Amino acid sequence: MSDLRIAVSGKSGCGNTTVSKIVADVLSLRFINFTFRSLAEEKNLTLKEVMEKAAGDDFWDREVDRRQVAIARENGGCVLGSRLAIWMLKEADFKVYLRAKPETRAARVLKREGGSLEEVAAFTAERDRQDRERYLRIYQIDNDIYDFADLVIDTDELDPEQIAALIIEGVQKITK
Repeated sequence: MSDLRIAVSGKSGCGNTTVSKIVADVLSLRFINFTFRSLAEEKNLTLKEVMEKAAGDDFWDREVDRRQVAIARENGGCVLGSRLAIWMLKEADFKVYLRAKPETRAARVLKREGGSLEEVAAFTAERDRQDRERYLRIYQIDNDIYDFADLVIDTDELDPEQIAALIIEGVQKITK
């Protein structure tokens, strides 16, 4: 189990980060989540500024993806939670895709970051559009096609602990 690599992906508000942390803790694995938000903090920029820069410069996506995959490949097992984890960490032992309705995702982002529901919903929809466009252009990855994942979970009606339990159950099936 200590060399197990789990990749968890999903769009903003699906629970990737929260669920990946729980799974990593329960399974005593490293948690990896290097994102645009991480790069923004590192570069003293806002998330919005990084997204604007990424729209015209592939450096931002390539840097985030390069760094998170490099971290995931060092020192044994991990849980990598990111938008493209299941595509980028090809050698992952277990790939999970989390999905939720746009309304659910916007409500979760609102709870996490504040603002108005209308603004958050519009921002999230625009981020989805930009992300998909960039992933197709840079990597030829359509993040709306995830049928190769070992497990797809609809997270609308589940809390993070329930989602994590489903992932752990799936991991246990492949490690027995």
